[in-house]
Amino acid sequence: MVPALHEMSDAWLVGRASELVAVAQSSHLSDQLEATHEVDKLLAEAQARGEPRIVGQLLRAAAVVRLVTPGLVDMSDSMLDELLAHTRRHGLVVLEAEAHALRGRRYLLGGFEDKALTEVASGLAMLDEDLAPDPMLDKRTWDRLLASALQSTGLVLTQLGVYEMADQVLARAHNAIRDSAGPHLIYIHLMNRARMLIGWGLRLERVDNLEEAATKFATASAIAEAVEGPFRESLHPGRRDRAASEQVPIIGAAHALAKPGPEHIAPLWRLRELSMYARELIIVSIALSRCLALEELPQQALQVLADARARLEHDTSEPTLMLCLVREYAQLSGPHGEHTTSALQSYANALEVELWQMQEARTATLVTRRDHERLTRAHGAIAQQALQDPLTGLPNRRALDDRLGALISAQTHPMAIALVDLDGFKVVNDKHSHAEGDDVLRVIASTLRQALRGDDLVARYGGDEFVVLLPGAPLHAAEAALGRAVDAVAALPGDLSRGVTLSVGVISVRPRESAHQALARADSAMYLAKRRGGCQVAAVEGEAPAES
Repeated sequence: MVPALHEMSDAWLVGRASELVAVAQSSHLSDQLEATHEVDKLLAEAQARGEPRIVGQLLRAAAVVRLVTPGLVDMSDSMLDELLAHTRRHGLVVLEAEAHALRGRRYLLGGFEDKALTEVASGLAMLDEDLAPDPMLDKRTWDRLLASALQSTGLVLTQLGVYEMADQVLARAHNAIRDSAGPHLIYIHLMNRARMLIGWGLRLERVDNLEEAATKFATASAIAEAVEGPFRESLHPGRRDRAASEQVPIIGAAHALAKPGPEHIAPLWRLRELSMYARELIIVSIALSRCLALEELPQQALQVLADARARLEHDTSEPTLMLCLVREYAQLSGPHGEHTTSALQSYANALEVELWQMQEARTATLVTRRDHERLTRAHGAIAQQALQDPLTGLPNRRALDDRLGALISAQTHPMAIALVDLDGFKVVNDKHSHAEGDDVLRVIASTLRQALRGDDLVARYGGDEFVVLLPGAPLHAAEAALGRAVDAVAALPGDLSRGVTLSVGVISVRPRESAHQALARADSAMYLAKRRGGCQVAAVEGEAPAES
C-alpha cells in the first residue's frame, strides 16, 4: 500500500518534484499534464506544512512544469509571481535569483528580449553577492540549489546569445555541484554546456571564425560523450539500454556537428522527431542538413531546414539560434561553385558583422543593468542595516520600536505581543564558545521567523531575547502560533540547537496601553513560562501571577 502524501518526508516531496520536472521536460503532452497535476498536489502539501525552503522548491517545480508544457505557459505567470513574493518574504536569495531567470525564460517565450535581459541581470546581481550557505540546509542541498539557479541563469544567457557570460555562469555551476551533485544534476549541467557551446560555435561561423567554431563543436562532442554515464542514472525517462546520443537530440547533434558524415543521418532523422523544443529542433536540423549536403543531397537538406522554419514560425524563444537556422538555409539556397563573392553575399557578410556588434552591445547592456542592480541592492542593504540585527538578520530594537509605535497608535484590531527567551543558552556559551552560541542564535532566529506568519514581526530585543508582534491576532490564535514555534525549535537537531528551547510570554495589547506597558506585561508572562519549566508558552489575559 502506497503511503499517504502527508506521511512522506519533506525530502521525498522535493525529490519527487524533481522527478516530475524531468518527466515534463522530456515527455509528451499527456505525461506533462499528469506531472503538472501531481506537482500541484505536492505543492499543496508543502504549503500546508509551511517550511519556507520546501515551499520555495515546490513553487519552482510548479512554475517549470508549466513553462515546458504547451497550453500551460501563461499559467506560469502566477506561479512565478508567487515564487518571487515567497522568496523575498523569507530571504531565500538563491531561489529568488532563479525565479528571475525563469521569468526571463518566460519573457523569451513571449518575444520580450529586453525584459528577459532585465530579469537575468537582476538574478545575476544576486548570484554575484557574497552568498553565505543557508544554516538550515546541509551543504549538499545548498550546493544543488545554487547550481540550479546558476544553470537556469546560464540557459537564459545562452538563449540571448550572450555566450561568454553564459560560459562563466555555467562554470560556476560546475564548481557548485562538483562535490555534491547526483547523476541527474550532472547530466543536466553537461547538457546545458554542450548546448551553449553548439550555439556559440554556430554564432562564430556567422562571422567566418571557422577555426574557433570547430573547437567549440569538438568540445561539445567531448562533453556529449561524457554525458553517457550520468544519463543512464539520471531521471530522464529514456531507455537505459540505448545511448543518450540516440535519445537526446542535443547529444546526437553535437557529435554530428563536430564530424559531419553519413553515419549520423539515420540517427538525426529519429532525433528530429524527438525534438520538443526550438533549440533542439534548430540544432538537429542544422546538423542533419550538413550531413545530407555532404552526401550530395542538397534538396533534402533544404527541406529539413525549411520544415524547421515552418514549425518555428511563431516561436520566439531562441532568437540567436533562429538567425543561425535562417543563415544555414540561405547558404544552401545560394549559387554553388562560384569563385567570386556576389554583391548579395557581401551585403550579408556586412550584416553579420553588424549583428555581432549588436550582440556585443547586448552584453554591455546586460553588464550595465547587472551593475545597476548591484548598486541598488547595496544601497538597500545599507539602509536596512540601520534597522537590522547583524547577527540574526532580524529587525533590531530600533525597527521594533518604530513598528510597535505605529501599530499601537493605529490599533483598531486585536494585536498580540510576545517576549521570547532562550532556555539553556548560557550553558552553550559557557560549555562551548561564543561562536557556537552565535550559530545557535542564528538557527533559532530563523526557525522562529519561519514558524510564524509573513505579517508577524520577529525582532531581536537583545542578548538571547526576541519580541514577536502579531497584528490582527487574538490571544488564543497567538498562543497557538507561538506554540508551533516552540515545538519547531524543540524539534531541531541537537547539533543545531545544542538543546536550547524557548520560553514565551504572550499578551493581548489593551486599548490605550503604551508600548512600554505592553512589553512589560509580555516580559512578566515570559517569566511565568520559565517558572513552569520552560519550553512552553504562557498566555496571560491580565497581569501575570506573582512569583510564589
